Amino acid sequence: MTYATLDDLIARAGEDEIRQIADRDRDGEIDLVVIAEALEHADNLVNGYVGTKYPLPFSPVPDLVRTWAIDIARHRLHFQGPPDYVVKDYEKALASLERVAKGLISLPVSGAETPASSAGTVMFSAPDEVFDARGLRGWKCL
Repeated sequence: MTYATLDDLIARAGEDEIRQIADRDRDGEIDLVVIAEALEHADNLVNGYVGTKYPLPFSPVPDLVRTWAIDIARHRLHFQGPPDYVVKDYEKALASLERVAKGLISLPVSGAETPASSAGTVMFSAPDEVFDARGLRGWKCL
């Protein structure tokens, strides 16, 4: 199951637009193979960004993830030069996915990786002592 569906694409863009961009054999029908490829591409891209933070695949699919998958798939379907508004939605989706990957925003799902807290803790390491107080006894500083 993909994060978005054909119905989601139609709800976002309208059936006329989806028919125009997904009718590769020009028979007036939406090519389901083309839709499936675009939706799978969107899932793979989403998973690539969020896979280190969240268990995959999402079930149920968070609304944000569905929206990003729709925008990515729609951009992919416009292979002959997407309109500016489609490019803008695609770029917003990628920017949001980058923020998720960096831990700047989180998704409302259970099982997410919880970042370790480092508030107020300073960690450092140093090499072992070469000279100790006993070894320096009798030495004078100039």
